[in-house]
Amino acid sequence: MSMHWKPEVTKPVALGKSRIRRDPVPLASPVALRKVPPRSDAKETWFGVAGVLVIAAALVIATVGIAVATYSKFDPSVAAEASRFGQCYNGGPNCVMSGDTIYVRGARVEIAGMEAPGIQGARCEAERTRGIEAAVQLANLLNSGRVMVSGTFRDEFGRDVRKVQVKGVDVAGTLISAELAREYGSKTRPWC
Repeated sequence: MSMHWKPEVTKPVALGKSRIRRDPVPLASPVALRKVPPRSDAKETWFGVAGVLVIAAALVIATVGIAVATYSKFDPSVAAEASRFGQCYNGGPNCVMSGDTIYVRGARVEIAGMEAPGIQGARCEAERTRGIEAAVQLANLLNSGRVMVSGTFRDEFGRDVRKVQVKGVDVAGTLISAELAREYGSKTRPWC
């Protein structure tokens, strides 16, 4: 038969002060501590109202700040008016100088394939009158639809010109067919 194991019972050893645990350090002397009286219901209500007002003011400031930061001065009617073609004596980035010369975004564009009667350098009053009519009709034509302007190229006469189309139709061909301009280099009839 086997014997059961019985461990020896030892007496607990008396330990000294622990190096880890220390006596609590008093934070203040008992005289300096005072009791805070509880707030009344009226004070609690006013603190709640003040908190709500502070949060509302913060939301208003945040909303106004976001609105100011995202504000845009873009006005579609002003943009549409700026893209219209007027006469150059009125100014603007897009304008008609004469029956064969326009400005697009401030850049001078000689229209390819045509010449129109002169306005400022006219040799007679009839040429000047026809030049003004050509310029007015060109402005009306340019304002009638979407304007497409090609890149600059040199024509057979050595001029730097560009093709201009409105709604896919060549402007030079339209003005020539309306007898407001003629093909460049063809001096079939004088303007005067």
